[in-house]
Amino acid sequence: MSVKRRELLSYLKENGFYLLREGGNHSIYTNDSKKIPVKRHKTFDRITANQICKQAGLYPKF
Repeated sequence: MSVKRRELLSYLKENGFYLLREGGNHSIYTNDSKKIPVKRHKTFDRITANQICKQAGLYPKF
């Protein structure tokens, strides 16, 4: 099962994250205490999406 990038970003934004900057291969999101790199793929597998949620300190949704 795959997770769309749009779904992952909307979950991050609902929890107070916003786009800090664009890197070479990643978009960097922050909530002023944590910085989370998110690759620019159209879809992620479920495990990778949940790892990004854990890095952000959020409940794994996917």
